[in-house]
Amino acid sequence: MTPETRTRVLDALRRQHVELPSWAFGNSGTRFKVFPQEGVPRTPQEKIADAATVHRFTGVAPSVALHIPWDKVDDYTALSAYAASEGVALGAINSNVFQDNDYKLGSVTNPDAGVRRKATDHLLECVSIMDATGSRDLKLWFSDGTNYPGQDSIRGRQDRLAAALSEVYDRLGDEQRMLLEYKLFEPAFYTTDVPDWGTAYAHCVRLGEKAQVVIDTGHHAPGTNIEFIVAFLLREGKLGAFDFNSRFYADDDLMVGAADPFQLFRIMFEIVQVGALDPDYGIAFMLDQCHNIEAKIPAVIRSVMNVQEATAKALLVDVEALTSAQESGDVLDANAVLMDAYDTDVRPLLRDLREDMGLDPEPLKAYARSGYAEKIRADRVGGEQAGWGA
Repeated sequence: MTPETRTRVLDALRRQHVELPSWAFGNSGTRFKVFPQEGVPRTPQEKIADAATVHRFTGVAPSVALHIPWDKVDDYTALSAYAASEGVALGAINSNVFQDNDYKLGSVTNPDAGVRRKATDHLLECVSIMDATGSRDLKLWFSDGTNYPGQDSIRGRQDRLAAALSEVYDRLGDEQRMLLEYKLFEPAFYTTDVPDWGTAYAHCVRLGEKAQVVIDTGHHAPGTNIEFIVAFLLREGKLGAFDFNSRFYADDDLMVGAADPFQLFRIMFEIVQVGALDPDYGIAFMLDQCHNIEAKIPAVIRSVMNVQEATAKALLVDVEALTSAQESGDVLDANAVLMDAYDTDVRPLLRDLREDMGLDPEPLKAYARSGYAEKIRADRVGGEQAGWGA
């Protein structure tokens, strides 16, 4: 690695931002069981404190996303001030139209107009929360779908979805965006109303420039070429955010990079090639994970480190050599250029980065020594623990 390359890579990594999800720190589980852990947050403030702890040890996680109503408070201006006092900012506002009994047959696509109104009003409430927190992004994921053929009109549900999205889009401020997420299936078994990137893209194109697509890396069929989707949406200017996580089979809440670190590298390579890693480009890089059996804060720290490692390797690709091999049609040499970067051990480089940033070079070990885990286990006794399924 030349000194020039080293400087370029370190500068890019120093500017990298990974947004943390508040819900990653609360109790969570599968549809079968929630396994509670000691010391988990009981309030939005305690979730923010945990996220701020991750940022203190990694240096690249300066914001935390909220989920409403899980993180609902009376005073969002005060919550923003609290986050600032902890050294982080409030990020994307995530809506929840999937945990109310009224949404059994869908939220904004429900055949009942009253239920649709309730769901849309919640989305509008989330925009008002964005106004109070200064958040740029409204992130929408819908569990809406059907279980059986004939249950509802597939076309009609798309019409209802479009109507709700349009109403919410019109409510957005000039500096606010709508980020539309998709998922192949679950919880619906027959149709999902936003099942893939094409559906999300089509709705966003119709809505306008403030609507963009979210790629959740765990929301695809096995074998899907996610980096193609990344490249296409980048080309069209419609990639707004990532939800990073991993999955082996059908669920999607494992630590990013756990299942296929090579895939994460390939995704980040497409990002760095167009300069989209820089925060000024506008893509929100977020984690979207629930840690059901592993310790939560160390799992989030490890996830941030996994994103950093994949990014560092992507930044090391010799683009000049790659382009030369591609233009000459040398398939093996082109692939070898990518593999040379992927096979590079970037951990020493990242340790140097953290030291340059005034951080401990080993974030997980530093966290273990800090005593924070012991403190929250002692302090957070009693009360209702806040999180998915808790």
